[in-house]
Amino acid sequence: MSDAVSEAVGSGRDGTARLSTVMLHVNGRARRLAVDPRTTLLDALREHLRLSGTKKGCDHGQCGACTVLVNGRRINSCLTLAVMHEGDEVVTIEGLGTPDGLHPLQAAFVECDGFQCGYCTPGQVCSAVGVLAEVAAGWPSHATADVASPRITLTEEEIRERMSGNLCRCAAYPNIVAAIRAAADGGPR
Repeated sequence: MSDAVSEAVGSGRDGTARLSTVMLHVNGRARRLAVDPRTTLLDALREHLRLSGTKKGCDHGQCGACTVLVNGRRINSCLTLAVMHEGDEVVTIEGLGTPDGLHPLQAAFVECDGFQCGYCTPGQVCSAVGVLAEVAAGWPSHATADVASPRITLTEEEIRERMSGNLCRCAAYPNIVAAIRAAADGGPR
């Protein structure tokens, strides 16, 4: 833990948990929070910062509804503590675009009908942003045909493999894959 996070872990004399202070940079804004040190990043975003776009699905890291970007990498925010992210850059679905200026992946999800009920969509979109960054960086996946190649071909199999940690109970998977492909190819048509 950094110096900005209080040393208090455990309960105070009155039985209440002592709070820790953490500074996060969320969607481009510095946010200082006083949280129970056991507070997940997901709960800090939803309950403390009132950013309700990030969803609580399984709360076990199995569904991906809580996916956000931390320092440009996608993570399940239900599996990490807020105090572990002192000074980190956190981007939620609210930080990717606006109704008048959608992020290319948000626009592709709309154009390709990559959502049905919409509950998983914020996590799907954040994960897809991470997927495209991983591919651009040349990081192979289990489905990568040639792991030695400096350039990864973004096939449907590659997209499905990389997005396998994000579940959609409405089964919009073909449209999600199409949206990611469209965004990777320069946007929806």
